[in-house]
Amino acid sequence: MTSSHSPLDAPLRIAGKDYQSRLIIGSGKYQSFQQNLDALIASGAEMITVAIRRVNLGQHAGEPSLLEVISATKYTILPNTAGCYNAADAVRTCRMARELLDGHKLVKLEVLGDQKTLYPNVTETLIAAEELVKDGFDVMVYTSDDPLIAKRLEELGCVAVMPLGAPIGSGLGIRNPYNIRMILENATVPIIVDAGVGTASDAAIAMELGCHGVLMNTAIAEARNPVLMASAMKKAVESGREAFLAGRMPRRLYASASSPIDGTFF
Repeated sequence: MTSSHSPLDAPLRIAGKDYQSRLIIGSGKYQSFQQNLDALIASGAEMITVAIRRVNLGQHAGEPSLLEVISATKYTILPNTAGCYNAADAVRTCRMARELLDGHKLVKLEVLGDQKTLYPNVTETLIAAEELVKDGFDVMVYTSDDPLIAKRLEELGCVAVMPLGAPIGSGLGIRNPYNIRMILENATVPIIVDAGVGTASDAAIAMELGCHGVLMNTAIAEARNPVLMASAMKKAVESGREAFLAGRMPRRLYASASSPIDGTFF
């Protein structure tokens, strides 16, 4: 896969593996596995997250499997625990994923608090994260945008911390950029915005804040043209990252002329 990151940048490293793309997409809500693959290709993403409780990876014999369309040798399959509301279910789901994927250790942990908001249950997330890390998993963890909780999850050994930008599937964009910035200031692992992105400008803002990546599903899958939106998200993540690396101009209260009068001839 060709490199798409800036020559000034280094690849995104997660659990010892380098990724040229800083965009991760999901596998839910698409019209078909083929549409999902088309969007994945257009996005340039190298990692795709899969809800083990909702998408067949072989646990349902005789039914179509995502792995028949999306190659686990070409893309990193990121099993997630979507639909789990307590630590025990989340841990059990990760262990099932490890069996289905021949010892695969990289997982996305999410433990939800309720069905209306899909907001993370932080208490259960901490319990599950600690148990999974002890069991040898590489844990990428979905959480709230609380800087203290984000740091605690890093201290427990999670390989990436994934604060929400807004509630899952809301498309509201980054609602609290200040908390995201505080999380970034204290982090030594990748910080990846997960949930809330609605359009390309939301993804660009996340990257301009300094986030190491963005994960999204609904923003692409529920677009009128998912494949075209995937392409837009690819460009947004790349441009946002480059803008962060470039360093934006200072914000000023008053104008600053592009062509100052100092030193002019008349």
